[in-house]
Amino acid sequence: MAARSIGSLMVSFGLVSIPVKLYSATEASRAISFNLLHKACGSRLKQQYLCVKEEVPVAREDMVKGYEFAKDQYVMFTPEELKALEEAGTHSAEITEFVPVEAIDPVYFDKAYYLAPDKGGAKPYALLARALRESGRCAVGRWAARGKQYIVMIRPLDDGLVMQQLLYAAEVRSIKDIDIPKTEVKDAELKLAQQLIEQQATERFDPGAYTDEVRERIEAAVQKKVEGQEITLAEAPEAGGQVIDLMEALRASLEKKPAKRAQPAKPAARKAAKK
Repeated sequence: MAARSIGSLMVSFGLVSIPVKLYSATEASRAISFNLLHKACGSRLKQQYLCVKEEVPVAREDMVKGYEFAKDQYVMFTPEELKALEEAGTHSAEITEFVPVEAIDPVYFDKAYYLAPDKGGAKPYALLARALRESGRCAVGRWAARGKQYIVMIRPLDDGLVMQQLLYAAEVRSIKDIDIPKTEVKDAELKLAQQLIEQQATERFDPGAYTDEVRERIEAAVQKKVEGQEITLAEAPEAGGQVIDLMEALRASLEKKPAKRAQPAKPAARKAAKK
């Protein structure tokens, strides 16, 4: 099924403007979700908000949002006040700089969108994609949407462009905040580790070689439940023995035959659940 555009915007750099269509690059709907039910009768449960002071349910029309500035002390905001604080959507992504692709650590990556040329945008779109690809750089800029302002990077992917939302610096913790003790690595250990890396090295990452085995187990269990079958619970695997000798573990790893990479499985037709 062809992808559906979720919006449109204008990508601009210098005096060049590119009208593009926006497509979500990921599928959140792939997640399996469960509903909370009453164990006795199997009916759906309804969520209620209770006032902790009066211990009574509060209707949505009687709710306001507040910010806790001190312990149990709040300042309240009306919907109109919060709306006025939102960033106005500009329907444009303004590029402010071009940096090497490797200059942005993936820890800053957030949601990704595919960009496709909109009417009249094919030529400048192709120009930007090729220029980025050949320069080894990506574009960084700002995008305002849904009342917020985002940092975005635009990078080439195959023949197209991807717009990646980035996290702000304040949203990413520094690795210096964690305790990593300085440890000596012996040359012999390093050599064996490098050999192990080369033994399992590939030139390109193939996401199709990996499947979500937990999701497959849940889907199979759901189907069995729907068909009235009992589920057999598998015993938890025993924990592996603790490796004490690092050199011994590296040598054993090199002698062990690497597992073959799984080939992407063709999607099987999903069996309709009986009601």
